[in-house]
Amino acid sequence: MTDALRRVGVVGCGAMGAGIAEVSLRAGLDVRVVVSSPGRVASASDRLLRALDRAVAKGRMTPEERDAAADRLRITVDPAELADRQLVVEAVAEDLESKRRVFKTLDAVVTDPDAVLASTTSSLLVADLAEVTGRPEAVVGMHFFNPVPVMPLVEVVRSDRTGDATVDRAESYVVDLLGKEVVRTQDRCGFVVNALLVPYLMAAVRMYERGVASAEDIDRGMTLGCGHPMGPLALLDMIGIDTITAVARSMRENSDDLIDEVPPLLSRMVEDGHLGRKAGRGFFRYDGTAS
Repeated sequence: MTDALRRVGVVGCGAMGAGIAEVSLRAGLDVRVVVSSPGRVASASDRLLRALDRAVAKGRMTPEERDAAADRLRITVDPAELADRQLVVEAVAEDLESKRRVFKTLDAVVTDPDAVLASTTSSLLVADLAEVTGRPEAVVGMHFFNPVPVMPLVEVVRSDRTGDATVDRAESYVVDLLGKEVVRTQDRCGFVVNALLVPYLMAAVRMYERGVASAEDIDRGMTLGCGHPMGPLALLDMIGIDTITAVARSMRENSDDLIDEVPPLLSRMVEDGHLGRKAGRGFFRYDGTAS
């Protein structure tokens, strides 16, 4: 499969989708990205071409490799253009019905009977996505971490109907083509990483919300006291407050024991547009002071 896999599709071009498309292009693959509207085609193209330019500036690609990668990229609004893809990765918002609609469409348009249909979900069950297709054995979870070009890990998640060949192909893409590492996990809410990480992050938010300590001291406690490379509140800002809120709500709805509640502070921050680094303000303002 490693030698044969050349054609990859990505549905969505947000942070995750763009990152997956970028690393696939840098691995020499032909990449087709589907976006939700014609107005997003230009912005998606600009985003990916800028990412390739940064890779050249950092010495990770030559200018010639960058140009070749750009030639292998196509942005479209038509899911039918994924028909010949050997692997398609869904990377839309963390919403069950949105993802199920994508998988229903992929089942209808992807013609290769051996194609892998993968989801980047971080909290939903792969089985709930696979059940809307006529080929649940081809559906697998492929949970990348943000930023995709930097983070070395991918969780590969199999449902009780995912085929061995699908898991092997997914792992071959991740390890042999992208040069990343794999953690295999069963199809359970939060998988391995988020099942451990998200409750910890929610505890940090509640601690801050209750005035136990400042944002700086909470983060300093975990970096200096526990050796973490980044404090929990700074990590929340990097992930995105809206993203982590959606993940936490999904985990709360789909698990009886992982999260007791999603702190109200997160909802207020989303409403106020304090979404973290991407908005210039979250738990920190990025001038060294707490928000």
